[in-house]
Amino acid sequence: MKRSTLILVKTLTWLACLAPLAWLIWGAVTNNLGADQIHTITFATGRTTLRLLLIALAITPVRRLVPQLSWLIKFRRLLGLFAFFYASLHLMTWVALYTGFDPHAMAADIVKRRYITAGMTAWLLLLPLAATSTNWSIRKLGGKNWNRLHRLVYFAAVAGVIHYWWQVKSGVLTPIGVTVILAVLLAARPVLTWRQRRKGHAAVVRPLVPSP
Repeated sequence: MKRSTLILVKTLTWLACLAPLAWLIWGAVTNNLGADQIHTITFATGRTTLRLLLIALAITPVRRLVPQLSWLIKFRRLLGLFAFFYASLHLMTWVALYTGFDPHAMAADIVKRRYITAGMTAWLLLLPLAATSTNWSIRKLGGKNWNRLHRLVYFAAVAGVIHYWWQVKSGVLTPIGVTVILAVLLAARPVLTWRQRRKGHAAVVRPLVPSP
């Protein structure tokens, strides 16, 4: 990909990632967030977090299936950091608007409400990933250790989807879409790893086969 094209795509990615925040700010300024503004903010930030996480997780399998799209790897870190940004906004909505920064209310919510427990777990799993999303961290930890640490993103995504299911009312199937996508991505990882190893094995064995 040409540098100019890459810059254009990166700019569009930034704009797309900031669009949900801009929509919330505009809705707040114009008083157009609906009857329950806190719920609108909470839902929008949580939904955006999950969407960005799933898009970031989809980059690796897409690259393996379509090598021509290997340049997508340049956007995985950006998408992951934006996912953490919206997860933090989602968390701060609860901390500021639901609990009023009261530590006792926070602790009670975490213990009594299982969806809060799952959501907090997801955020805590994303925290070390965001903190180590630098080239310096990769050099300091080493590539293998860094990759092992960043596999926590799958557990964070699972915890996020569980948080979503436990938050909606019984019978509401809104989270089914992200659940199916995450299930496909989780299943794709071992399948694509097996496929890659099989190709590598075939490449080693093939030269040993005598020509006819």
